[in-house]
Amino acid sequence: MGRAMYFTDRGIEELVERRGEEEVSLLWLGERLREFVDLNPEFETPVERLATWLARLDDEDE
Repeated sequence: MGRAMYFTDRGIEELVERRGEEEVSLLWLGERLREFVDLNPEFETPVERLATWLARLDDEDE
């Protein structure tokens, strides 16, 4: 079975196409996420959830 296609996939695909070859640090990513939330406070909760999910990817307890 194929994966469901979500509206957000377009943005993810664009990110991969435009910047997929780049390497970034998690510090850089954290700073970009903070900037994004400062400019778009209505996205604070989803960005927080994404950051928490990324931070805990290797946790076996969850």
